[in-house]
Amino acid sequence: MSNIIEKMNQALGLELRAINMYAHYAAYVKGMHRLQLEPMFQGEATESMVHAATIRNAIVKHGGVCVTERDSHPITHTGNYREMLQFALDTEVKASEIYGDLLVNLEDIDDRELYDAVEQIYLAELRSVEEIRMILE
Repeated sequence: MSNIIEKMNQALGLELRAINMYAHYAAYVKGMHRLQLEPMFQGEATESMVHAATIRNAIVKHGGVCVTERDSHPITHTGNYREMLQFALDTEVKASEIYGDLLVNLEDIDDRELYDAVEQIYLAELRSVEEIRMILE
């Protein structure tokens, strides 16, 4: 179980980072791209808050201690919308990898509710990867 708690804490730290990154980019995106990207970044920040709460509750349920610090990878400040989108894509790819690994680990424990919740988060991360990829094309 300690490996699963560790992986969930890794996911939680990444969600905490994503909340900050998306809120930052929503505030700084300018020009005509703001109309589309500001709501998208705000939506991603909100989604990350929901994901963080789900994972935090699962860590507590399984007797773990939740991280309170975000993932240490820096959030790059930029006013360039394409760079923002590329950093967002990198974040979503990393999140999908972490949740995919977590799903494999969860197959060995008897908590179908947690497995289903993580599967939904994983699918949401994959959708975000594809949406951002399509915007960048």
